[in-house]
Amino acid sequence: REIFSLQSVWTYKKTIGIFCETNLNYILSSVFGDVKKVYNTQVTMKNGSIADAVVYAPNPIGTICIDSKFPLEHYEIMTDRNLPKAERDEALKKHIDAIRTKYIIPGETAPEAILFLPAEAIFAEINAYHPDLLEYSYKSNVWIAGPTTLMSTLTIINMVVMNIERDKYAKIIHEELTQLGIEFGRYRERWDKLSRSINTVSKDVEDIHTTTEKITKRFDSINNVNLIDHKD
Repeated sequence: REIFSLQSVWTYKKTIGIFCETNLNYILSSVFGDVKKVYNTQVTMKNGSIADAVVYAPNPIGTICIDSKFPLEHYEIMTDRNLPKAERDEALKKHIDAIRTKYIIPGETAPEAILFLPAEAIFAEINAYHPDLLEYSYKSNVWIAGPTTLMSTLTIINMVVMNIERDKYAKIIHEELTQLGIEFGRYRERWDKLSRSINTVSKDVEDIHTTTEKITKRFDSINNVNLIDHKD
């Protein structure tokens, strides 16, 4: 019970916020590196809400907001076995509703958002004892993710992004090869034309050479005749 409460770590809200954001930022940087075009932190949405992180996933997924401000008081209520189960579940449902309202914005974000639980213990608690909360979150299009689950989800998104980038460059290469093929076709046509021209010129040169030989011989013949007549 003491391990689950994390009382030694989560004493003040500021400490909670720093702990949550540090964990989230570590996971984001581990998966995506410093590629800020894939994700960003502390992003202000059009409705004025500030998302702890935003992942710019490719279509058809879209922009996914991640909330890491899991309230300690909600967790304490949720794990208090002396309270009725309905009351315990209601605490987290309110947080899920807030995320859906703030971070699922038609025309701006994906139809889903992520509720990041910064400790595996909390994620284990919900999965073990509150399956109805998981069902409620899925119906609300809010994915509940612990550190391991979030890293797996983001890794899949990163693979999709990399494949799209690879496909994009493959398309560019294909287009360039197509253009190169067109240019090579033109080159071949022009070379064939030039080759035919060279052959024609070569034939003309050969004909001219033959004519030149004939003219030369004729001049020599005439010259010899003149010399003979002069001697006579």
